[in-house]
Amino acid sequence: MVCDIMSEGYGYGKVILFGEHFVVYGIPAIASALSGKTIAKVEGSDKFELVDNRPETPGYKEKKKEQQGDSLRRILEFLKIDVEKNPIRITLSGDLVAASGVGASAASCAAIARAINEHFKLGLDDEGINKVAYEGEKGYHGIPSGIDNTAATYGGIILFTKGDPPKIERISMKTPIEIVEGNTGITSDTKTVVEDVARKKEENPQEFEEIFKRAKEITEEAKEALINADAEKIGRLMDENQELLRRIGVSCDELETLIKIGKDNGALGAKLTGTGRGGLMVSLTPGKELQERVANAMKENGFMAFRNNIG
Repeated sequence: MVCDIMSEGYGYGKVILFGEHFVVYGIPAIASALSGKTIAKVEGSDKFELVDNRPETPGYKEKKKEQQGDSLRRILEFLKIDVEKNPIRITLSGDLVAASGVGASAASCAAIARAINEHFKLGLDDEGINKVAYEGEKGYHGIPSGIDNTAATYGGIILFTKGDPPKIERISMKTPIEIVEGNTGITSDTKTVVEDVARKKEENPQEFEEIFKRAKEITEEAKEALINADAEKIGRLMDENQELLRRIGVSCDELETLIKIGKDNGALGAKLTGTGRGGLMVSLTPGKELQERVANAMKENGFMAFRNNIG
């Protein structure tokens, strides 16, 4: 049964606080959903089309266009929707800026899944939506860890461990903490970066074993620090996580510049978030005054900066 009126769905943006890249190898990671969302609207049409009106880092949507097409095909096939028999128009919008590092692809997958679910009265719950979004993420990431689509679907802060099914634990903080995300303006290719890390791991198994061991310990320590809203400890662990990410080769000059700006202006911790080699970084900036100082310093140096909260 098809709904005649426009149907709408949403997906949250996200920031990975601890464990990106390591999560692919079964190490727990922590992600926080952002307040920014992607909105998908679905309506009947005389032809199938996707209209992408999301705000973006310049060039992001064009660079991801082929992957987006593959993602949408996977979603429709998974849901067994024949858009030749039932043509629809999907329109993407919202206040989440499409960029590398904010889970933009996952947010769009969750939003599209929810809107299609409503339009065709499929009766999916959040768990079902998450499975659809994971299928869509394959178009962007090959074999995704699942953390992005889980944060996009459920919101909040989650401790995520890859598996079938994945292990998902919600984390509740005593109080929210302000963050600033700095945007390098570079769109990363997740598949390429993940493949490069895998190749480096094969070449340096002993070094990676040591890195993975510490990455797991950092995530475990960070969980308790987040529950207690211990900003000083969260910041120190973010810095240490960034050092591990440098060692596996996923940072870049622009990210390091933003990290330095954040730290020089009082951020308690700063690290890349997501794929790396471009995209976004995150600075821990408890208090509105510190958040403003760090965000303004990034803007003064020619970077986009986004103010947000975790928890």
